[in-house]
Amino acid sequence: MAWYQKILTLSPKKRGFHLVTNEILQQIPEIKQIEIGLMNIFIQHTSASLSINENAAPDVRVDMETIFNKLVPEDNSYEHLDEGKDDMPAHAKCSLLGASINIPITSGHLAFGTWQGIYLCEHRNRARSRNIVVTINGQPKK
Repeated sequence: MAWYQKILTLSPKKRGFHLVTNEILQQIPEIKQIEIGLMNIFIQHTSASLSINENAAPDVRVDMETIFNKLVPEDNSYEHLDEGKDDMPAHAKCSLLGASINIPITSGHLAFGTWQGIYLCEHRNRARSRNIVVTINGQPKK
């Protein structure tokens, strides 16, 4: 078994759901060396999250933002307003979606379904870069 871990910085994204699969894969060529394994991606923030969802239709990402804004509205009814009225809703959205995802690796490629991709879900109004920890565990190719 082989282990590999790297901290990546994703480019700043405005608020919303962003397809970042290619941005991540460009920074981890080591995945091609794994025959069978697992990749974990963990985001080191509490106001952004990760998800796996539709990779082809951009309107899905727009609709996801709309749905989450209805589920967790941005207003002044929260106790935690230290960094603005978008702060507490961002924490809640992060808890709903989660800080990590796991994806199987098969023959040096992520074993996605046809329409799947990795989303960075940015829940704050101001664009900022985000750090993720990518951990790969698996059997190397022979």
